[in-house]
Amino acid sequence: MSDDELLRVIADFLSLGHVDNIVAMFRQEPCYLAWTGQLLEDERFAVRLGVSVLFEHLVELSPHLLPLAVPGLIGQLRHPVAWVRGEAASVLGLVATSEALTALPALLHDSSPQVVEIVRDILESPSHG
Repeated sequence: MSDDELLRVIADFLSLGHVDNIVAMFRQEPCYLAWTGQLLEDERFAVRLGVSVLFEHLVELSPHLLPLAVPGLIGQLRHPVAWVRGEAASVLGLVATSEALTALPALLHDSSPQVVEIVRDILESPSHG
């Protein structure tokens, strides 16, 4: 199975709500965390919601793996589509490493008011301040 096919399968599983399967998969093969940014490009809201739920689980179960997702997420902060930028910012807020949070202030001047609001909420959160 090619990487593109596997990425599609992961997205399909997330869209069906099978987050536990993907949590187990990412914990077994942490290199898949690098694909997080690509998953956020999926037009299906259920996939993007699944990514957030996935990271909520990983924060509790395997926080040491989360930095593997950061480079791909930071790359999405420059995506031309606002909801991709917003989703990437939200997941970076869940990751909450210094590298993840340091990437966010630049979006306080984003062209999308929703992205600005997401980033402001993350940066003003007591857990990140």
